[in-house]
Amino acid sequence: MNSSNCQFFVTCAKGTEGALRRELVALRIHGPRGATGGVSFAGTFMDGMKVCLHSRVAMRVLLEVAAFQASDADQLYAQTREVDWTDFVGRGMTIAVHATTQDNPNLRHSGFSALKVKDAIVDMLRDRNGRRPDVRVDDPDVSVVLHVRGSEARLFVDLAGEPLHRRGYRVAMVEAPLKESLAAAVLSLGGVTTDRPFIDPMAGSGTLAIEHALVARNIAPGLRRRFSFERWSTPDQRKIWETLLKSARESIRSSAPCPILARDIDKTAIAAARKNAEAAGVLPDITFEVADIASLARQAASGTLCTNPPYGERLEPAASGADVERLYAIMARAFDAMAGWRAVCLSGNPVFAKILKRRPTISHRLYNGPIETRLLVFQL
Repeated sequence: MNSSNCQFFVTCAKGTEGALRRELVALRIHGPRGATGGVSFAGTFMDGMKVCLHSRVAMRVLLEVAAFQASDADQLYAQTREVDWTDFVGRGMTIAVHATTQDNPNLRHSGFSALKVKDAIVDMLRDRNGRRPDVRVDDPDVSVVLHVRGSEARLFVDLAGEPLHRRGYRVAMVEAPLKESLAAAVLSLGGVTTDRPFIDPMAGSGTLAIEHALVARNIAPGLRRRFSFERWSTPDQRKIWETLLKSARESIRSSAPCPILARDIDKTAIAAARKNAEAAGVLPDITFEVADIASLARQAASGTLCTNPPYGERLEPAASGADVERLYAIMARAFDAMAGWRAVCLSGNPVFAKILKRRPTISHRLYNGPIETRLLVFQL
């Protein structure tokens, strides 16, 4: 593997590509190009490691291993077997293959396509080393990704393994939690800065407040987890990785510059948020309160209110549309008490903006999993 000339595709949630591209530019990665669902760039293996460690918005960092024409299963198998997989899969290592296929009449089934790639990899390694690697769907040493579009096939290895939104701090959960990477995108796209007070009045398990605190403290999101590439990188690459980790640790600020408040009416949610903040190393930076949003009041002349209000499914199962609308009306009155602040809201219910009766300065479409949502920013 040539560590100095690598092609990468970094995936992210739909609608967050712009935020991811800005992150890569800030990491001094040259020429990142946006596409639907991700950003591509050419760079060094170190660049890929930097994205794993520092990106708050990315989901996966995929290193391209090969690109070729594959009109059918036989061609897919033959071309995959031509790749030198010994660069990634050592003795005793496990593999898994995931595939997506599109517009290829002979490779319509992603599971079948993944099976052909798996067979080619293990056959190549058996011929070279005399042993076939084991397949392990859960936590493999090497995760291979196949993408077929028309007759073009591309093979990648996933540098991270587990998706990057799994920072390692979510030890306590509530219903319908917000992914960490999407929360970070909301903060970035909403223009949330760390030099003003921050309040999430409906914090749930605390993801928005914790992600904000991590930014405020300059704590790299990948510091508290392990990555797949650590199992198969070369000794020189591991030395570079240790240097990156050391630099990231030395860059952490001792405390957040401004107050961060996480409130929720549910004491169980606040207890979960506390545990998660402690696991993330930012518990001293966040104040937690069990409180109704109706009691919200300004604690400074200006600041940021950032929240992910319930869309409907996060309320009690018996909740009706009228219940949701009553909650939004209470939020509208609470917003009236926060004059001078900015409100950054991720909403999956179009009724929300109508009941607020405010015109957003930003309205941006995002996807919370399969749910189409709107990032709405209001000047209160």
